[in-house]
Amino acid sequence: MELSCPSSTGPARLGADLSMQEIIICLTALLASGLTFFSGFGLGTILLPVFAVFFPLDLAIALNAIVHFLNNIFKFFLTGKNIDKAVLLSFGLPSIVAALLGAWLLGYLTDLQAFYSYKIYGTTFEIRPVKVVIALLLVFFALFDLIPKLKNLQIPQQYLPVGGLISGFFGGLSGHQGALRSAFLIRSGMTKEAFIATGIVIACFVDVSRLTVYSGNILELRHEIEWGLVALATLSAFVGALLGNRFLKKMTLETVQVFVAAGLIIFAVFLGLGII
Repeated sequence: MELSCPSSTGPARLGADLSMQEIIICLTALLASGLTFFSGFGLGTILLPVFAVFFPLDLAIALNAIVHFLNNIFKFFLTGKNIDKAVLLSFGLPSIVAALLGAWLLGYLTDLQAFYSYKIYGTTFEIRPVKVVIALLLVFFALFDLIPKLKNLQIPQQYLPVGGLISGFFGGLSGHQGALRSAFLIRSGMTKEAFIATGIVIACFVDVSRLTVYSGNILELRHEIEWGLVALATLSAFVGALLGNRFLKKMTLETVQVFVAAGLIIFAVFLGLGII
């Protein structure tokens, strides 16, 4: 997979300057990390579109993976004592292999050329396979927050290894692993504390797998990536996790979920059309 970096004129796009870019990404990381602490998913889903506004999509996915992984490591130290080791092995190990496959597929799609282009007011937009695939995945996972049957989906415990394969694959491909992971783990008989802790460690497994695939190109571009911005986003996610751990245990987040899902669908349309 060949990642691309923003041009030398700066990573900001759509006319945003660097300070606004930092504010938007950091606020998103903080709020998403806090609001999704107990759902077991959401940070990567919400943060990816924001990264993608300012960076090329393949690079946005890689940077999102770094922030997601570091935030999960931090949350592990908050909750790690409650891990269910049996569930971790049956679900987590298959997810590692599947995440490698998903990350490889992302690289393959990234290298494919645009299959259609069009102009609007003199500006050329390209529709690329990788953007179409990620856009469809965004819509699919947004539906988990909009359709009650999907939101409350629970899959029998005997299918945990299958769940690890499925969620790991999508985690490697686009970072969208949490919704499916939670659907499988919710019926595993774990306590709420074990559900959160075990899900965090499984997410770390997937993040490590996909980052091993992304790492070669990330290292090649290390001097061009704005690591300060990545660090700020990560610290913001840490703060959000602390706030979520302290204040959000009894909050209902249905309204937030609907707004997030609607925003993801709108973003997916623009992404699929090549506008973003």
